Amino acid sequence: MFADIDVTGALAERVRIAAAGGAPLRIRGGSSKDFYGQSLQGELLDTAALAGVSSYEPSELVVTVGAGTRLAELEALLAAQGQCLPFEPPHFAGVATVGGMVASGLSGPARASAGAVRDYVLGLKLINGRGELLTFGGQVMKNVAGYDVSRLMVGAMGTLGLITEVSLKVLPMAPMEAKLSFECSQAQALDWLNAWGGRPLPLNASYWVEDAGVGTLCLRLRGAQAAVEAACKTLGGERQDGPQAAADWLACRDQQLPWFRQRSNTQDLWRLSVPQTAPVLDLPESPLVEWHGGQRWVRADAGQGQQLRDVAAHAGGHATLFIAGGAVGTAAMARFDALKSPLDRIHRELKREFDPAGIFNRGRMSADW
Repeated sequence: MFADIDVTGALAERVRIAAAGGAPLRIRGGSSKDFYGQSLQGELLDTAALAGVSSYEPSELVVTVGAGTRLAELEALLAAQGQCLPFEPPHFAGVATVGGMVASGLSGPARASAGAVRDYVLGLKLINGRGELLTFGGQVMKNVAGYDVSRLMVGAMGTLGLITEVSLKVLPMAPMEAKLSFECSQAQALDWLNAWGGRPLPLNASYWVEDAGVGTLCLRLRGAQAAVEAACKTLGGERQDGPQAAADWLACRDQQLPWFRQRSNTQDLWRLSVPQTAPVLDLPESPLVEWHGGQRWVRADAGQGQQLRDVAAHAGGHATLFIAGGAVGTAAMARFDALKSPLDRIHRELKREFDPAGIFNRGRMSADW
């Protein structure tokens, strides 16, 4: 069961003491995403005691868990009931937590088809920078009225408060899935994906990668058996079923495909988010393309960051320095794109409202807050 009120009370008191002294706190779940963000600062505030399941109603497709709950444990619980988190959050080191999942806002291969983390957050509880325990949302979608503050915490990197508990919508596992592979160029892959996106196909995930000059597009079809079988016959390609196919998608989810592992220690890993309809981009090398064209991973040398940001912006998107040269800590370049003036002002005002003393994950989103 989830930790009792004494745990949250003790954490709230620690936050109040830190706020009074202006001492930064670094929120830590499983440390699986320490590489992500601008820098790590402050005294550790561990969420391990916030682990456990508060409630789970399989028939209602809702689960409520503590933020310190291991993601693997939650997914095992859901799988026993034939259910899952459709957005496939990455695990990385295998110790990822639910709180870190929400705070980072990262989604896996099915993001373009099934939706993102924020689409499945029904409500949450958090301790703000004043040491107050706040509750937002609930356990049903129609509970949300006005601005959905619980989803505001998704991707905030813990800078607005310490998440203590999360309610999530879950879905049944698909009855069937299949993997199809096609040898093709990046341009051909993008053309096919754009065309298939307008057809009633159970297209759940995709990635295109080039190896030794040969490009391969991989698709994952998920859904009713009849729909998957019909799509396989319609699309063609080389079909693969079984454990190896599933393992490939897990490797894609956690950036462990061979393409990712071939990145040198001196190269940065960039994540470009662009419209799915964006054409082949002028990049230092062939990217790994995910999300039906909407996400493009790029290995780049130091100094190429501004070029990538310019390319992404020209295509109508943005670029994030996901991993900086294998190092953890402050990057020479800003990890996230600078926000335009109106959005930057809103972000700063939200930070002041939720964390007036600026103690939570200082420097994680940007160098100055």
